[in-house]
Amino acid sequence: MMQFLKKNNWLVVKVVVLITILIPLSITTYEFIILGNESVVFLADYPSVVGVIVVVYYSLLLVVGLLWLIKQLIAILNLKNETKKSELLHLQSQVNPHFFFNMLNNVYGMVDKDTDGAKDLILKLSDLMRYSIYEGEKETVTLAEEISYLQNYIALHKMRYHKKIDIEFIIDVVDDTLKIRPLLLIILLENAFKHGVENLREKAYVAIHLKTGNERLLFEIKNNFDQNEITETKGIGLKNLKRRLALAYPKKHQLSVEKNNIVFKAQLELHV
Repeated sequence: MMQFLKKNNWLVVKVVVLITILIPLSITTYEFIILGNESVVFLADYPSVVGVIVVVYYSLLLVVGLLWLIKQLIAILNLKNETKKSELLHLQSQVNPHFFFNMLNNVYGMVDKDTDGAKDLILKLSDLMRYSIYEGEKETVTLAEEISYLQNYIALHKMRYHKKIDIEFIIDVVDDTLKIRPLLLIILLENAFKHGVENLREKAYVAIHLKTGNERLLFEIKNNFDQNEITETKGIGLKNLKRRLALAYPKKHQLSVEKNNIVFKAQLELHV
């Protein structure tokens, strides 16, 4: 019976609509035309059985209608959630692809000159790629995992550049089992290297401070940059981050960026 109804949904709907319209129309026509009444009191002079049947029918119709409406609302909400999840996964998959390409080029250049160094680079790069691919698909990760990812990223950059970089990473974390969205913090760190360290020949620095407490996470990062290398072209990094924050932490985050002289500062606060 259920299979028949599923295959003939429109037929069932048409029959129900037709019956629903015909019942009051038939009674009204009967009262006015056949009996010649000047007014109609619905089901007033009809047998109680007829009244009960009509009342039960419309009651069931009302219940079915409400259930259908609720089902449609749930379907809409589920669709929005699935769309939101899909967009988050898509945005996460866009994180630092150019970094991996650059690192692979570095490995290629090191293979003949420094075999051991190239091997170390490959292992660390493998760890980063594994985290990006597998942990990046999760809804949340621990703060400890995200910190480890940041530390590996920094270590790779130290191996990559043949120049002195002053990097300070202060971790003031009360509970590193705290759950956060994966691959959020890396975007700000990546920007610091890409737009700061990468274009400076000397005295490059990156200062990072990660702090938690009172159900808040504060991630602050500062770096210097070469004013001559400033470009007006905006990458997908910050745009990506802002969109992900809007989806994952609506009304539960504050992101600020500022540029003063030769110093760029970004600060992200999450309510977790």
